[in-house]
Amino acid sequence: MKRNVISIVLGGGRGTRLFPLTYTRSKPAVPIAGKYRLVDIPISNCLNSGLNKILVLTQFNSASLNSHIKNSYHFDIFSKGFVDILAAEQNVENESWYQGTADAVRQSMKHLEKYDYDHILILSGDQLYQMDFREMLDFHMEKGGDVTIATIPVNAKDATGFGILKSDNEGNITSFWEKPAYDELGDLKSEVSEENKHLGKEYLASMGIYIFNKNILKKMFEEGAGDDFGKDIIPNSIGKYTTLSYQYEGYWTDIGTIESFYEANLDLCQDFPKFNLFSTSPIYTRARMLPPSKINGSYVSKAVFGDGCIIMADKIENSVIGNRMRIDKGSTIVNSYVMGADFYQTTADIVSNEKTNFPNMGIGKYCYIEKAIIDKNCYIGDNVRIIGGRHLEDGDYGTHAVQDGIVVVKKGAVLPAGTHIG
Repeated sequence: MKRNVISIVLGGGRGTRLFPLTYTRSKPAVPIAGKYRLVDIPISNCLNSGLNKILVLTQFNSASLNSHIKNSYHFDIFSKGFVDILAAEQNVENESWYQGTADAVRQSMKHLEKYDYDHILILSGDQLYQMDFREMLDFHMEKGGDVTIATIPVNAKDATGFGILKSDNEGNITSFWEKPAYDELGDLKSEVSEENKHLGKEYLASMGIYIFNKNILKKMFEEGAGDDFGKDIIPNSIGKYTTLSYQYEGYWTDIGTIESFYEANLDLCQDFPKFNLFSTSPIYTRARMLPPSKINGSYVSKAVFGDGCIIMADKIENSVIGNRMRIDKGSTIVNSYVMGADFYQTTADIVSNEKTNFPNMGIGKYCYIEKAIIDKNCYIGDNVRIIGGRHLEDGDYGTHAVQDGIVVVKKGAVLPAGTHIG
């Protein structure tokens, strides 16, 4: 079965719920797992599925994301594959920026005319999952779908936070509710596997992953079906076009909040994480040619390290440590994600900092950090204590913010020696 597909990754909007990680970057550019960016996940899923015609739509805070795409994904001159950026643009026909997910694709359709494709795969740039899109495409074509939506079974508690789709036994979607109230869930159950029924997961949530036949999507846009896929396009397609539910049984999470981002990263430290970095389907990213990490005299338990780190800490436990991170002697890192650095300090900089008592990049001596996210390029002095928890009030405090009890130290922040947070 021929799969003639072009994939479109939505570069995301402001990502306000991930503030301050999105203060200088878009959501898909946020570092994850110590060495990747969120956008690497959908792109890698495409490449591992044999789909190598990929466009990334960018708009808000896009410089970091554009740079990452440009430096990460290169195909040889004999390949027809590409990962290209389509930046939001104003033109004589339209002076407005993207007004929603569907509007972003609508405004980009004119750029797709030079490509040969029959189907469009629409992906979010801020989700964590591993999926073989070939199986979804085959399902779509075998069932004669016009639109196919990837869905995942969820329980009643989680259902109120998603778009819930109801399908019949053939996989045809019959109705759609956007974030239904708990007392509205009674009639929304769909046919799911016996295992999911046993777990109480009888509601199908949209994963924000869509396949459209090219001509059908063009027709929808001509009809003015709306600016957003979840709120407008999908509900309007039900009953009018063959709209199918493709049930996915694997791990999937939407990185929508600081708490979900924090939990997804720390889960990678477990013996059997929900998202398996050590599978036969690699996650692709920028090749940085960094040295291996060096660890000296540290007690380490359930930790994930990026490349090029210099670790002299007393203890690192249940934490993710990103590329080029330096943690000095006597320090303890527990239940935290330390993102690392974009560059190394020179020896001259380190000597100069010691003379002026300015912190070096990284984490200094005898620090204690718990339940925190340390963004890139931070300068944390000696004897700094950061202890997150529900006792802290959410808010923006200049060098750091607190969300759901998690302390997020902002990118490039300077915390002088002896600073206490928490």
